[in-house]
Amino acid sequence: MKKSLILLLTAIMVLTSLTAAFADKGNNGNDKEKDNGKEVQLGVDVLLNEQKDLIEGKRVGLITNPTGVDQELNSIVDLLHNDPDVELTALYGPEHGVRGDAQAGEYVEFYIDETTGLPVYSLYGQTRKPTPEMLEEVDVLIFDIQDVGTRFYTYIYTMAYAMEAAQENGKEFIALDRPNPLGGQKVQGPVLEPEYASFVGNYPIPLRHGMTVGELATFFNEEFEINSDLTVVEMDGWNRNMYYDDTNLEFVLPSPNMPTLDTALVYPGAALIEGTNVSEGRGTTKPFEFIGAPFVNSTELAAALNDLELPGVTFRAASFTPSISKHAGTLSHGIQIHVTNKKSYKPVETGLHIVKTLHDMYPEDFEFRAENSAGISFFDNLIGNGWIREAIENGDSVKDMEKEWKDELKAFETVRKDYLIY
Repeated sequence: MKKSLILLLTAIMVLTSLTAAFADKGNNGNDKEKDNGKEVQLGVDVLLNEQKDLIEGKRVGLITNPTGVDQELNSIVDLLHNDPDVELTALYGPEHGVRGDAQAGEYVEFYIDETTGLPVYSLYGQTRKPTPEMLEEVDVLIFDIQDVGTRFYTYIYTMAYAMEAAQENGKEFIALDRPNPLGGQKVQGPVLEPEYASFVGNYPIPLRHGMTVGELATFFNEEFEINSDLTVVEMDGWNRNMYYDDTNLEFVLPSPNMPTLDTALVYPGAALIEGTNVSEGRGTTKPFEFIGAPFVNSTELAAALNDLELPGVTFRAASFTPSISKHAGTLSHGIQIHVTNKKSYKPVETGLHIVKTLHDMYPEDFEFRAENSAGISFFDNLIGNGWIREAIENGDSVKDMEKEWKDELKAFETVRKDYLIY
């Protein structure tokens, strides 16, 4: 009996020791994450914890959407509205609205926010730029929205227009910085040609620009002479080699068809499909990851794309039925994009290979969207020029296209260096 008791006590001591060791290992792992700079503090956290003097005693207008949250996922709308030191007087919503419930391209009207009772002015309705009337009760405009690192995502142009309005009406402008989900090192794709400027590309930057919203704000302000009274509240702990899942932050979907980081990873190239008659997967659970049309053979398309041996990606034959947008309610066939190595993956080049392969395999069915009166297709607005569509139609290789845009991309990278914060 005594021997059994001793054995039992020994076993308990060993188990306790192992449990403590695993706990220490876990704690050390967490500490290591912080030591590596993975504990990122967002611009909104830095503003409210360290730089609130920028807005105290001033009437504040806020441009935001559901991504405007702090590290604990508290809405900046509520944080400012409930702060006794801050006078929040107006809200402004970009495409998809302040609450993020409007679909792409959907008109958003003025309304009163139910939670705060504040007026909500749409910057994706009758005007995309705040009018003097919208700014009457404001001394400083704050921009706090998560971007996805791609030229044709419209929030960065909402920011630029708001900076213009702030300058014209004598208002201060504050950009609260957030991570670029695709990291801040790689810059890819053609630089937009000015004659193809639109709300899906208003400045000559490449498709994957590798900048944060704060860096873009300073870049737009100085390079394009907006000259607003701009302050960027920087993040703490973010560095350029971080993708979003390298941080301690939760990913909040920036728009209805940008639900996950996987979506953001493929978006710079997969969204080029929007300029064609092929579905980009809107109305499915995997927008921009699913690509297809009723006329496509899934197995053949997946095989043709996998034969290209593109870095960091595998294509799976897939079928889906979109609930909205192109081919809504119709069974479509195509591929799902699976990013296997995000650091070697080249989204822009991959997207162009997909477009070119669809064009070459289905010449009787595949179409680019119609040209407008100026001879510009929506595909041209997305890619930022007219010559790439022409090159695809002429049978040129994607490699030749890359060579063509190489010099302008290098020139952009040279200018870009002056505006990098991190």
